[in-house]
Amino acid sequence: MHLIDTLRADHAETTAIRRDIHAHPELAFEEHRTAALVAERMRALGIETHTGIGKTGVVGVLRAGNSPRAIGLRADMDALPIQEKNEFNHHSKHPGRMHACGHDGHTAMLLGAAARLVRQPDFDGTVYFVFQPAEEGEGGAPAMIADGLFERFPMEAIFGLHNWPGLPVGQIAVHRGPVMACADRFDIEIKGHGAHAAMPHQGIDPVLAGAALVQALQSVISRNRDPQDAAVLSITQFHAGDAYNVIPDVARICGTVRAFSPDIQRQVEDAMQRVCAGVGAAFGANVHFEYRRGYPPTINTVPEAEFCAGVAGEVCGEGRVSVDAKPSMGAEDFSFFLQEKPGCYIWLGNGPGEGGCTLHNPRYDFNDEAIPFGVAYWIRLVERWLARA
Repeated sequence: MHLIDTLRADHAETTAIRRDIHAHPELAFEEHRTAALVAERMRALGIETHTGIGKTGVVGVLRAGNSPRAIGLRADMDALPIQEKNEFNHHSKHPGRMHACGHDGHTAMLLGAAARLVRQPDFDGTVYFVFQPAEEGEGGAPAMIADGLFERFPMEAIFGLHNWPGLPVGQIAVHRGPVMACADRFDIEIKGHGAHAAMPHQGIDPVLAGAALVQALQSVISRNRDPQDAAVLSITQFHAGDAYNVIPDVARICGTVRAFSPDIQRQVEDAMQRVCAGVGAAFGANVHFEYRRGYPPTINTVPEAEFCAGVAGEVCGEGRVSVDAKPSMGAEDFSFFLQEKPGCYIWLGNGPGEGGCTLHNPRYDFNDEAIPFGVAYWIRLVERWLARA
């Protein structure tokens, strides 16, 4: 019998866990109830369980056989500060918080895989189940690393997955290289000299300088970067003044940069610095530019990605694994793990992405029909990785 079919018996229980987590969302580093639920279920399975790693992270340790080899599997646990608009029974019970990215499904699937691997430990080595807090912009991955994740739990490689709306259920996408972009932020302060709006010659207009700067910054992507190297520079805020007849002293511009390569990150930052200095000099304004690195690009290591593609094909069937999907300009803090260890982060089909099924949408809900495929992928990945010579 195919592994997917054997997991159908556990589907209702895993779905119930997923919906319970969905109904009780917790924000970054506040996942106390979720972490307690994970720890309780892991201990009930007889899995060695460690809590408080990276504040609210949980790691389970399952050993079988005598091999010193080890693999890490990661699921994220946090929710988003979004008011849910769904009305089904398992909707969020906490106003202003919602599992709008499917981390409830990720956590439930890894728990489901842990339960099956305990019952049928067809592997030789150690599995580390890494339940990570604070993926949504707060950096739970580096917090776990700082708490000694890889020293305390010496895995050879680490693997992650994310549900992907728009990719059909029963399909998996694997990228041999970049899969998600960096998420950098910038703040620009333009200091001019305030004046009466009827007498602009008596001041230095930061709004005019800022408007020129917004235009000039668009050249950073179109004229300073190889067109084959994808990058995005988006200005998302422009704040200045609060009166109709006053030229303000200061204008502020903010935005984000996305790229798939650390080299492109550096090129964009350097070019932005030059543009800011040049526009400031041209308008006689003092331009202060601050660039803040966020999550780095998520870049799969090629051997591990190819290994995962083979596992995915075994789980989903021939022709249902994509290795040519375009990477996303979204960001993911699994990238920090991949800076420390080899590994691969895959996309698991979540079904149609229309309407409210898109990520970070107030009507999003994880598709429970994807659960058996995610659980099966984790199980086969462990069995195949820890069976290699």
